[in-house]
Amino acid sequence: MTAPTGSLPFLPWNRPSIGGEEAAEVLDTLRSGWLTAGPKAAAFEQAVTEALGVEDAFAVSSCTAALHLALLAVGIQPGDEVITPSFTFCAAPNAIVQSGATPVFAEIDPVTFNLDPTTAERAITSRTRAIMVMHYGGQPCDLAAFRRLADSRGLVLIEDAAHALHAWRDGARAGSVGDLSVFSFYANKVITTGEGGMLAGRGDLVQRARLLGRHGIDSSVWQRHGTRSTADYEVTVPGLKYTMPDITAAVGLRQWQKLPDFTAARARIAASYSRSLAGLPGLRLPTVLDGIRHGWFLYPVLIDPTAGRSRDVVAEALREVHGIGTSVHFKPVHRLAAYRQVECHLPVTEHVAARQLSLPCYPAMTAGDVQRVIDALHALWS
Repeated sequence: MTAPTGSLPFLPWNRPSIGGEEAAEVLDTLRSGWLTAGPKAAAFEQAVTEALGVEDAFAVSSCTAALHLALLAVGIQPGDEVITPSFTFCAAPNAIVQSGATPVFAEIDPVTFNLDPTTAERAITSRTRAIMVMHYGGQPCDLAAFRRLADSRGLVLIEDAAHALHAWRDGARAGSVGDLSVFSFYANKVITTGEGGMLAGRGDLVQRARLLGRHGIDSSVWQRHGTRSTADYEVTVPGLKYTMPDITAAVGLRQWQKLPDFTAARARIAASYSRSLAGLPGLRLPTVLDGIRHGWFLYPVLIDPTAGRSRDVVAEALREVHGIGTSVHFKPVHRLAAYRQVECHLPVTEHVAARQLSLPCYPAMTAGDVQRVIDALHALWS
Protein backbone atom coordinates (compact mmCIF):
# COMPACT_ATOMS: atom_id res chain seq x y z
CA MET A 1 0.00 0.00 0.00
CA THR A 2 1.38 3.37 -1.03
CA ALA A 3 0.35 6.44 0.96
CA PRO A 4 -0.87 9.59 -0.84
CA THR A 5 1.75 11.77 -2.53
CA GLY A 6 3.62 13.99 -0.09
CA SER A 7 2.17 12.23 2.96
CA LEU A 8 3.72 10.13 5.69
CA PRO A 9 4.42 6.42 5.14
CA PHE A 10 1.47 4.09 5.37
CA LEU A 11 0.47 3.38 8.98
CA PRO A 12 -0.68 -0.24 9.23
CA TRP A 13 -3.47 -1.43 11.47
CA ASN A 14 -0.97 -3.53 13.43
CA ARG A 15 2.78 -4.06 13.63
CA PRO A 16 4.56 -6.51 15.98
CA SER A 17 7.17 -5.28 18.47
CA ILE A 18 10.19 -7.57 18.16
CA GLY A 19 13.54 -6.52 19.62
CA GLY A 20 17.05 -7.73 20.18
CA GLU A 21 16.03 -9.79 23.20
CA GLU A 22 13.87 -12.08 21.07
CA ALA A 23 16.60 -12.37 18.43
CA ALA A 24 19.18 -13.32 21.07
CA GLU A 25 16.87 -15.94 22.58
CA VAL A 26 16.23 -17.51 19.18
CA LEU A 27 19.95 -17.53 18.41
CA ASP A 28 20.59 -19.24 21.74
CA THR A 29 18.04 -21.88 20.76
CA LEU A 30 19.62 -22.43 17.35
CA ARG A 31 23.04 -22.83 18.92
CA SER A 32 21.71 -25.27 21.50
CA GLY A 33 20.88 -27.83 18.84
CA TRP A 34 17.42 -28.39 20.36
CA LEU A 35 14.83 -26.89 18.00
CA THR A 36 11.59 -28.78 18.60
CA ALA A 37 9.45 -28.73 21.75
CA GLY A 38 11.86 -28.81 24.67
CA PRO A 39 13.20 -26.77 27.57
CA LYS A 40 12.09 -23.36 26.29
CA ALA A 41 8.57 -24.51 25.55
CA ALA A 42 8.49 -25.97 29.07
CA ALA A 43 9.76 -22.67 30.51
CA PHE A 44 7.09 -20.75 28.57
CA GLU A 45 4.42 -23.08 29.94
CA GLN A 46 5.69 -22.57 33.48
CA ALA A 47 5.68 -18.78 33.11
CA VAL A 48 2.06 -18.79 31.96
CA THR A 49 0.99 -21.27 34.63
CA GLU A 50 2.46 -19.12 37.40
CA ALA A 51 1.09 -15.85 36.04
CA LEU A 52 -2.46 -17.18 35.71
CA GLY A 53 -2.42 -19.18 38.92
CA VAL A 54 -3.75 -22.27 37.13
CA GLU A 55 -2.70 -25.88 37.48
CA ASP A 56 -0.98 -26.43 34.14
CA ALA A 57 -0.37 -25.04 30.64
CA PHE A 58 0.59 -26.56 27.29
CA ALA A 59 2.34 -24.56 24.55
CA VAL A 60 0.94 -25.40 21.13
CA SER A 61 1.32 -24.51 17.47
CA SER A 62 -1.65 -22.11 17.31
CA CYS A 63 -4.64 -20.91 19.26
CA THR A 64 -6.79 -22.96 16.88
CA ALA A 65 -4.84 -26.04 17.98
CA ALA A 66 -5.52 -25.06 21.60
CA LEU A 67 -9.24 -24.72 20.87
CA HIS A 68 -9.36 -28.12 19.18
CA LEU A 69 -7.44 -29.79 22.00
CA ALA A 70 -9.62 -28.13 24.63
CA LEU A 71 -12.74 -29.60 23.06
CA LEU A 72 -11.17 -33.04 22.65
CA ALA A 73 -9.80 -33.02 26.18
CA VAL A 74 -13.21 -32.38 27.75
CA GLY A 75 -14.77 -35.13 25.66
CA ILE A 76 -16.81 -33.16 23.13
CA GLN A 77 -18.19 -35.59 20.54
CA PRO A 78 -20.77 -35.90 17.75
CA GLY A 79 -24.24 -34.92 18.90
CA ASP A 80 -22.98 -32.42 21.48
CA GLU A 81 -23.63 -28.68 21.34
CA VAL A 82 -21.26 -25.89 22.35
CA ILE A 83 -22.61 -22.39 22.96
CA THR A 84 -20.42 -19.60 21.57
CA PRO A 85 -20.80 -16.13 20.05
CA SER A 86 -21.09 -15.64 16.30
CA PHE A 87 -19.25 -12.34 16.76
CA THR A 88 -15.83 -13.99 16.80
CA PHE A 89 -13.19 -15.37 14.47
CA CYS A 90 -14.08 -18.57 12.64
CA ALA A 91 -11.42 -20.59 14.50
CA ALA A 92 -13.69 -21.29 17.49
CA PRO A 93 -16.72 -22.65 15.59
CA ASN A 94 -14.41 -24.44 13.16
CA ALA A 95 -12.82 -26.29 16.08
CA ILE A 96 -16.27 -27.16 17.43
CA VAL A 97 -17.30 -28.63 14.07
CA GLN A 98 -14.00 -30.49 13.67
CA SER A 99 -14.64 -32.04 17.09
CA GLY A 100 -17.92 -33.41 15.75
CA ALA A 101 -20.15 -31.07 17.73
CA THR A 102 -22.54 -28.29 16.71
CA PRO A 103 -21.89 -24.62 17.47
CA VAL A 104 -24.90 -22.81 18.92
CA PHE A 105 -24.58 -19.07 18.42
CA ALA A 106 -25.91 -16.90 21.25
CA GLU A 107 -26.30 -13.12 21.36
CA ILE A 108 -23.72 -10.62 22.55
CA ASP A 109 -23.99 -7.80 25.04
CA PRO A 110 -24.58 -4.50 23.17
CA VAL A 111 -22.06 -2.60 25.33
CA THR A 112 -19.06 -4.94 25.60
CA PHE A 113 -19.73 -7.13 22.51
CA ASN A 114 -19.06 -10.17 24.70
CA LEU A 115 -21.31 -13.21 24.92
CA ASP A 116 -24.27 -12.37 27.15
CA PRO A 117 -24.84 -14.80 30.06
CA THR A 118 -28.63 -14.50 29.87
CA THR A 119 -28.85 -15.33 26.17
CA ALA A 120 -26.30 -18.11 26.63
CA GLU A 121 -28.46 -19.66 29.34
CA ARG A 122 -31.51 -19.53 27.06
CA ALA A 123 -29.56 -21.42 24.41
CA ILE A 124 -28.84 -24.42 26.67
CA THR A 125 -30.48 -27.70 25.65
CA SER A 126 -30.17 -31.31 26.73
CA ARG A 127 -27.32 -31.66 24.21
CA THR A 128 -25.24 -28.73 25.50
CA ARG A 129 -21.87 -29.82 26.85
CA ALA A 130 -19.86 -26.61 27.00
CA ILE A 131 -19.90 -22.82 26.82
CA MET A 132 -17.05 -21.17 24.95
CA VAL A 133 -16.80 -17.47 25.82
CA MET A 134 -14.56 -14.92 24.11
CA HIS A 135 -13.14 -11.76 25.70
CA TYR A 136 -13.79 -9.30 22.90
CA GLY A 137 -11.03 -6.79 22.20
CA GLY A 138 -9.42 -7.35 25.60
CA GLN A 139 -12.43 -6.63 27.84
CA PRO A 140 -13.22 -9.80 29.81
CA CYS A 141 -16.75 -11.15 29.74
CA ASP A 142 -18.72 -11.68 32.95
CA LEU A 143 -16.49 -14.46 34.22
CA ALA A 144 -18.29 -14.92 37.54
CA ALA A 145 -21.70 -15.20 35.87
CA PHE A 146 -20.47 -17.76 33.35
CA ARG A 147 -18.71 -19.78 36.05
CA ARG A 148 -21.95 -19.91 38.05
CA LEU A 149 -23.94 -20.83 34.95
CA ALA A 150 -21.57 -23.61 33.93
CA ASP A 151 -21.43 -25.06 37.43
CA SER A 152 -25.19 -24.92 37.92
CA ARG A 153 -25.89 -26.73 34.64
CA GLY A 154 -22.99 -29.18 34.73
CA LEU A 155 -21.25 -27.65 31.73
CA VAL A 156 -17.61 -27.11 30.83
CA LEU A 157 -16.47 -23.48 30.61
CA ILE A 158 -13.82 -22.69 27.99
CA GLU A 159 -12.33 -19.20 27.76
CA ASP A 160 -11.13 -17.94 24.40
CA ALA A 161 -8.69 -15.38 25.80
CA ALA A 162 -6.88 -14.68 22.51
CA HIS A 163 -7.65 -10.96 22.94
CA ALA A 164 -7.05 -10.76 26.67
CA LEU A 165 -3.61 -11.93 27.71
CA HIS A 166 -3.29 -9.23 30.38
CA ALA A 167 -6.82 -8.28 31.45
CA TRP A 168 -8.92 -8.66 34.59
CA ARG A 169 -12.56 -8.45 35.63
CA ASP A 170 -13.58 -8.09 39.28
CA GLY A 171 -10.12 -9.24 40.34
CA ALA A 172 -10.08 -12.39 38.20
CA ARG A 173 -7.58 -12.56 35.38
CA ALA A 174 -8.90 -13.56 31.97
CA GLY A 175 -7.87 -17.13 31.37
CA SER A 176 -7.92 -18.13 35.04
CA VAL A 177 -11.60 -18.93 35.56
CA GLY A 178 -12.56 -21.44 32.88
CA ASP A 179 -11.96 -25.16 33.13
CA LEU A 180 -9.69 -24.52 30.16
CA SER A 181 -8.51 -21.31 28.50
CA VAL A 182 -6.78 -20.67 25.20
CA PHE A 183 -4.40 -17.89 24.17
CA SER A 184 -3.09 -16.73 20.82
CA PHE A 185 0.39 -15.54 19.90
CA TYR A 186 -0.44 -14.91 16.25
CA ALA A 187 1.45 -12.14 14.43
CA ASN A 188 -1.05 -9.39 15.29
CA LYS A 189 -1.91 -10.38 18.86
CA VAL A 190 -1.00 -8.71 22.18
CA ILE A 191 2.27 -10.61 22.15
CA THR A 192 3.46 -12.69 19.23
CA THR A 193 5.52 -15.72 18.36
CA GLY A 194 4.50 -15.44 14.69
CA GLU A 195 2.28 -18.48 15.08
CA GLY A 196 1.54 -20.19 18.36
CA GLY A 197 -0.87 -20.61 21.23
CA MET A 198 -1.29 -21.84 24.79
CA LEU A 199 -3.83 -24.04 26.55
CA ALA A 200 -4.15 -23.55 30.31
CA GLY A 201 -6.40 -24.61 33.17
CA ARG A 202 -7.27 -27.72 35.13
CA GLY A 203 -4.33 -30.07 35.43
CA ASP A 204 -6.18 -33.24 34.42
CA LEU A 205 -7.61 -31.61 31.29
CA VAL A 206 -4.33 -30.00 30.25
CA GLN A 207 -2.56 -33.33 30.71
CA ARG A 208 -5.18 -34.98 28.52
CA ALA A 209 -4.67 -32.27 25.90
CA ARG A 210 -0.89 -32.62 26.13
CA LEU A 211 -1.19 -36.36 25.45
CA LEU A 212 -3.50 -35.76 22.48
CA GLY A 213 -1.30 -32.95 21.18
CA ARG A 214 1.87 -35.02 20.88
CA HIS A 215 0.54 -37.99 18.88
CA GLY A 216 -0.83 -39.74 21.97
CA ILE A 217 2.73 -40.55 23.03
CA ASP A 218 3.13 -41.02 26.78
CA SER A 219 6.16 -38.71 27.12
CA SER A 220 7.69 -35.80 25.25
CA VAL A 221 10.76 -36.21 23.10
CA TRP A 222 12.55 -33.81 25.47
CA GLN A 223 11.80 -36.13 28.39
CA ARG A 224 12.95 -39.15 26.41
CA HIS A 225 16.11 -37.34 25.38
CA GLY A 226 16.99 -36.73 29.00
CA THR A 227 15.97 -39.91 30.77
CA ARG A 228 14.83 -42.51 28.25
CA SER A 229 15.72 -43.84 24.86
CA THR A 230 14.00 -41.95 22.03
CA ALA A 231 12.66 -45.32 20.90
CA ASP A 232 11.20 -46.04 24.33
CA TYR A 233 7.63 -44.75 24.03
CA GLU A 234 4.05 -45.90 23.89
CA VAL A 235 1.08 -44.44 22.01
CA THR A 236 -1.84 -44.64 24.41
CA VAL A 237 -4.48 -42.77 22.35
CA PRO A 238 -4.69 -41.71 18.68
CA GLY A 239 -3.34 -38.18 18.84
CA LEU A 240 -2.32 -35.18 16.77
CA LYS A 241 0.82 -33.06 16.41
CA TYR A 242 0.16 -29.65 17.98
CA THR A 243 3.33 -28.92 19.99
CA MET A 244 5.16 -25.58 19.99
CA PRO A 245 8.83 -25.79 18.92
CA ASP A 246 11.52 -24.19 21.03
CA ILE A 247 12.37 -21.66 18.30
CA THR A 248 8.85 -20.31 18.66
CA ALA A 249 8.86 -20.57 22.46
CA ALA A 250 12.12 -18.59 22.57
CA VAL A 251 10.29 -15.59 21.10
CA GLY A 252 7.33 -16.20 23.40
CA LEU A 253 9.42 -16.20 26.56
CA ARG A 254 10.77 -12.73 25.82
CA GLN A 255 7.44 -11.40 24.60
CA TRP A 256 5.72 -12.68 27.76
CA GLN A 257 8.16 -10.66 29.86
CA LYS A 258 7.15 -7.55 27.90
CA LEU A 259 3.41 -8.19 28.20
CA PRO A 260 2.75 -5.69 31.05
CA ASP A 261 4.60 -2.92 29.22
CA PHE A 262 2.87 -3.73 25.94
CA THR A 263 -0.53 -3.59 27.64
CA ALA A 264 0.30 -0.29 29.33
CA ALA A 265 1.28 1.18 25.96
CA ARG A 266 -1.98 0.02 24.42
CA ALA A 267 -3.90 1.55 27.33
CA ARG A 268 -2.20 4.92 26.79
CA ILE A 269 -3.16 4.89 23.11
CA ALA A 270 -6.74 3.96 23.99
CA ALA A 271 -6.91 6.80 26.52
CA SER A 272 -5.69 9.26 23.88
CA TYR A 273 -8.36 8.11 21.45
CA SER A 274 -11.10 8.23 24.06
CA ARG A 275 -10.09 11.71 25.16
CA SER A 276 -9.64 13.18 21.68
CA LEU A 277 -12.45 11.50 19.71
CA ALA A 278 -15.26 12.01 22.20
CA GLY A 279 -18.09 14.06 20.82
CA LEU A 280 -17.73 13.22 17.12
CA PRO A 281 -21.33 12.63 16.04
CA GLY A 282 -22.12 9.09 15.01
CA LEU A 283 -18.82 7.72 16.37
CA ARG A 284 -19.37 5.44 19.35
CA LEU A 285 -16.23 4.82 21.41
CA PRO A 286 -15.59 1.71 23.56
CA THR A 287 -17.22 1.53 26.97
CA VAL A 288 -15.12 -0.01 29.74
CA LEU A 289 -17.21 -1.40 32.58
CA ASP A 290 -16.44 -0.87 36.26
CA GLY A 291 -14.13 -3.50 37.71
CA ILE A 292 -12.36 -4.02 34.38
CA ARG A 293 -8.66 -3.82 33.59
CA HIS A 294 -8.85 -3.81 29.81
CA GLY A 295 -6.23 -5.53 27.66
CA TRP A 296 -6.82 -3.21 24.67
CA PHE A 297 -5.99 -5.71 21.95
CA LEU A 298 -8.54 -3.73 19.95
CA TYR A 299 -9.79 -0.17 20.01
CA PRO A 300 -13.17 -0.89 18.40
CA VAL A 301 -15.42 2.01 17.40
CA LEU A 302 -18.92 1.87 15.95
CA ILE A 303 -19.81 4.20 13.09
CA ASP A 304 -23.50 5.00 12.72
CA PRO A 305 -24.35 5.23 8.99
CA THR A 306 -27.31 7.50 9.74
CA ALA A 307 -24.81 10.21 10.72
CA GLY A 308 -23.79 10.56 7.07
CA ARG A 309 -20.83 8.18 6.75
CA SER A 310 -20.65 4.40 6.79
CA ARG A 311 -17.97 2.21 8.34
CA ASP A 312 -16.67 1.17 4.93
CA VAL A 313 -16.52 4.75 3.64
CA VAL A 314 -14.53 5.84 6.70
CA ALA A 315 -12.14 2.88 6.38
CA GLU A 316 -11.55 3.63 2.71
CA ALA A 317 -10.94 7.34 3.35
CA LEU A 318 -8.50 6.59 6.15
CA ARG A 319 -6.59 4.24 3.86
CA GLU A 320 -6.66 6.14 0.57
CA VAL A 321 -6.59 9.75 1.75
CA HIS A 322 -4.67 9.52 5.02
CA GLY A 323 -2.59 6.36 4.57
CA ILE A 324 -3.94 4.71 7.73
CA GLY A 325 -4.91 1.06 7.97
CA THR A 326 -7.88 -0.26 9.93
CA SER A 327 -9.53 -3.64 10.36
CA VAL A 328 -12.94 -5.18 11.04
CA HIS A 329 -13.54 -7.57 13.97
CA PHE A 330 -15.62 -9.46 12.91
CA LYS A 331 -17.88 -10.60 10.11
CA PRO A 332 -20.38 -12.75 12.05
CA VAL A 333 -19.63 -16.43 11.66
CA HIS A 334 -23.26 -17.25 10.85
CA ARG A 335 -22.90 -15.01 7.78
CA LEU A 336 -19.98 -17.05 6.42
CA ALA A 337 -20.74 -19.61 3.71
CA ALA A 338 -19.83 -22.61 5.86
CA TYR A 339 -22.34 -21.62 8.56
CA ARG A 340 -25.27 -20.03 6.74
CA GLN A 341 -27.37 -23.12 7.36
CA VAL A 342 -27.21 -22.49 11.13
CA GLU A 343 -30.51 -21.08 12.37
CA CYS A 344 -30.09 -18.09 14.67
CA HIS A 345 -31.59 -14.66 15.30
CA LEU A 346 -28.86 -12.26 16.43
CA PRO A 347 -29.93 -8.64 15.87
CA VAL A 348 -27.35 -7.15 18.25
CA THR A 349 -24.55 -9.09 16.57
CA GLU A 350 -25.75 -7.94 13.14
CA HIS A 351 -26.02 -4.31 14.27
CA VAL A 352 -22.56 -4.19 15.81
CA ALA A 353 -20.86 -6.10 13.00
CA ALA A 354 -22.18 -3.70 10.36
CA ARG A 355 -20.70 -0.69 12.17
CA GLN A 356 -17.50 -1.90 13.89
CA LEU A 357 -14.05 -0.61 12.90
CA SER A 358 -10.74 -1.30 14.68
CA LEU A 359 -8.34 1.64 14.83
CA PRO A 360 -4.56 1.10 15.05
CA CYS A 361 -3.62 0.40 18.69
CA TYR A 362 -0.28 -1.31 19.30
CA PRO A 363 2.95 -0.62 21.23
CA ALA A 364 5.06 0.19 18.16
CA MET A 365 2.94 3.30 17.51
CA THR A 366 4.58 6.62 18.33
CA ALA A 367 2.75 9.59 19.84
CA GLY A 368 2.87 11.09 16.36
CA ASP A 369 1.21 8.00 14.89
CA VAL A 370 -1.62 8.23 17.42
CA GLN A 371 -2.13 11.92 16.77
CA ARG A 372 -2.16 11.21 13.05
CA VAL A 373 -5.13 8.86 13.47
CA ILE A 374 -6.93 11.39 15.66
CA ASP A 375 -6.34 14.21 13.19
CA ALA A 376 -7.49 12.08 10.28
CA LEU A 377 -10.76 11.21 11.95
CA HIS A 378 -11.42 14.83 12.87
CA ALA A 379 -10.72 15.79 9.26
CA LEU A 380 -13.20 13.20 8.02
CA TRP A 381 -15.84 14.49 10.42
CA SER A 382 -15.30 18.16 9.62
